[in-house]
Amino acid sequence: MLSTVEKVLFLKSVDLFSRIPGEDLAQIAGITQEVSFEQGQLIIQEGEIGDALFLILDGQVMVHRLGQEISRLGEKESFGEMSLLDNEPRSASVTAVSDVNCLKVERDDFFELMSEKIEIAHGIIRTLTQRLREADRRLSGQKTTPA
Repeated sequence: MLSTVEKVLFLKSVDLFSRIPGEDLAQIAGITQEVSFEQGQLIIQEGEIGDALFLILDGQVMVHRLGQEISRLGEKESFGEMSLLDNEPRSASVTAVSDVNCLKVERDDFFELMSEKIEIAHGIIRTLTQRLREADRRLSGQKTTPA
């Protein structure tokens, strides 16, 4: 079981939360749950309504849609953030490639915290905007550079 300090240090190393001040990360750490999945276990099912974000502590997952692998994610990467934020059905499935340990953040807790601490929402928006810009550059064939 991770301490709050260990969770804060981990959250700071995750891209999605890297722009959020440490004191706010401590509050996010307080709403996380440690969860584990076994190799081969389906974690997220495409088409389901998402209610949580997952941050990979260790292990590896495969993101797939209609039986086709999209990507593999590992330590310090996240999945589930889109459905967490927009309340739309999951756009892909996620399966554990190895045994996986994650921090889970549930939507209701996260939204309550964001409503109290606008800096958290701003940090997430900046990170997601940067991701969209990078994706746009890749699609247009340009080189990516930090914003």
